[in-house]
Amino acid sequence: MVTVNVHEAKTHLSRLLIDVEAGEEVVIARNGKPVAQLVAVIQQGKRQPDILKGKITIPDSFFDPLPEDELRLWEGD
Repeated sequence: MVTVNVHEAKTHLSRLLIDVEAGEEVVIARNGKPVAQLVAVIQQGKRQPDILKGKITIPDSFFDPLPEDELRLWEGD
């Protein structure tokens, strides 16, 4: 992990982004105190509709109402 001050981050943003893409984490500090962290965004693959079609089944009971005690837990009561 690399720590840089705000001025350096602004001046060298392109280089810092290259470092982040390579897996480095960069902390940006103001007056020596960390305020932000640059980390790479994890690229998600393209979604494929119906990829699990025919591989899983959902029973009809899945749509049954929840028991009252469990429903209260979900509603925060």
